[in-house]
Amino acid sequence: MLKTKSIIPVGLIEQRIFIIRGLKVMIDRDLADLYAVETKYLNRQVKRNKERFPSEFMFKLTRKERDELVTNWHRFDTLKHSSVLPYAFTEHGVAMLASVLKSDRAIKMSIMIVKAFVRLREFLATQRELSKKIHILESKIDTHDKEIHSIIEAIRQLLQPPEKPKREIGFRIAEPKVIYRTRRNNK
Repeated sequence: MLKTKSIIPVGLIEQRIFIIRGLKVMIDRDLADLYAVETKYLNRQVKRNKERFPSEFMFKLTRKERDELVTNWHRFDTLKHSSVLPYAFTEHGVAMLASVLKSDRAIKMSIMIVKAFVRLREFLATQRELSKKIHILESKIDTHDKEIHSIIEAIRQLLQPPEKPKREIGFRIAEPKVIYRTRRNNK
């Protein structure tokens, strides 16, 4: 748990955002740590206000997803033997948490977390756009390379001296011209 009462830099918040089921989410333990509350208190408040947290705002991880988190991130080692599966909150779920926790820190942290989600979304959009431009550039270069290669090949052919007709080897015999005459029969 974070011991500090001060607000956390956005960069540290971004490190706690995961992509699970194709969604950018934060795990309940990380959020409780950022809000400076216990995880069970955070989850209790969520359960009391279930109507504010539809499935697109929050979902429970599967055992496989939990095990993957534990394997890849040491800070989740305590989840390894826990019988309770953690919750994952989307950007909208995080914003809704501020309304159910009702503390100044929760409000400030929710703003910071939403900013982190927005920065991450902008970064991913920039990456996709850059990747698309690189792909277009590569295809243009590939086309230009083929065209340049064919131009160079045409220039090489033009620079070669014209081939002289090859002289035939051997003797040439002129065939006699045969004149066919027809005889006239005189009667």
